[in-house]
Amino acid sequence: MRLAGKRVVVTGGARGIGAAMVRTFAAEGAAVAVLDVLAEEAGKLAAEVGGHAVEVDLADVAATRAATQSAVDALGGVDVLVNNAGILRFAPLLDIEPHEWDEVFAVNVRAMLVTTQVAVTSMVAQRAPAFPGDVVGKVVNTASMGGKAGGAGQAHYAASKAAVIGLTRAAAEELGPLGITATCLCPGYVLTEMGAGTRTDADVARWSARSPLGRLGQPEDVARAALFLASPDSDYLTGEALNVAGGMVTH
Repeated sequence: MRLAGKRVVVTGGARGIGAAMVRTFAAEGAAVAVLDVLAEEAGKLAAEVGGHAVEVDLADVAATRAATQSAVDALGGVDVLVNNAGILRFAPLLDIEPHEWDEVFAVNVRAMLVTTQVAVTSMVAQRAPAFPGDVVGKVVNTASMGGKAGGAGQAHYAASKAAVIGLTRAAAEELGPLGITATCLCPGYVLTEMGAGTRTDADVARWSARSPLGRLGQPEDVARAALFLASPDSDYLTGEALNVAGGMVTH
């Protein structure tokens, strides 16, 4: 019960990696609120774990701000914010339209800024650090291996995930004195619903060969890493971008 008594908000928690996080956090004692545009799936998962669900389009700034506050209020406060929501788009670099670039950044990066502003404001109001290094709140962001290694055909996605890493590092610098850590996860290839329609068996075999472990990730692999970052076990870790890529990226 590593998160006993903790209140956790998870964006993009209705399915895939986010759903695995929600189940993992709940199993470890956390009260969880799920923010997602997939209202029905989020509601079913919230009911399964005894949590709360809030429907939101994270591309809408005002709606994101209101939904995050609603989730915090439903939990009676917040101890951990997990910014997991993201969208994946494919297009050759020379064909990406500005509106497509903006769409990816709106959900993958800008929404993280808005949710962080709301959640951290609540964290700060709840309790001040009792001593230097006392951790009173945590922000965990989901970036990607693509944010470090790039990726042909997905420049807007890779650039947005590099921005998440940069945002996390800046947040760690600013929020540390407030007793709040900021970290991010960089998953490699993970078999989820996102991108399922674009991958083939040959793709899976080729990607698996890139890992010294010889397999792709599962949502639970990332969820367990998120649990570590959300738990007191990582209290002296901030600003880090933790690879969960089976050795495909090691820097």
